[in-house]
Amino acid sequence: MVELVRAGRTPEELAKEFQPSAQSIRTWVRQADLDDGRRQDGLTSAEKDELARLRRENKILRAEKEILRKCTAAFFARETDLPR
Repeated sequence: MVELVRAGRTPEELAKEFQPSAQSIRTWVRQADLDDGRRQDGLTSAEKDELARLRRENKILRAEKEILRKCTAAFFARETDLPR
């Protein structure tokens, strides 16, 4: 679809012929332009993938940090309860 738009066909023509919406085709062309370096006003597919990976990693690290915080609090609470 992207190549057909770049060759001169409109997203509206292609939408009638192939069924995806014209807006979907425009979105595909925009993303392809970003990936090819023709545009600079958004994230490339590789950047989007990296951002998603970093967000997942950040979520895991936050969960691990919370677990360690709770374990540390429980350890010190137990230590202060022991008679000396």
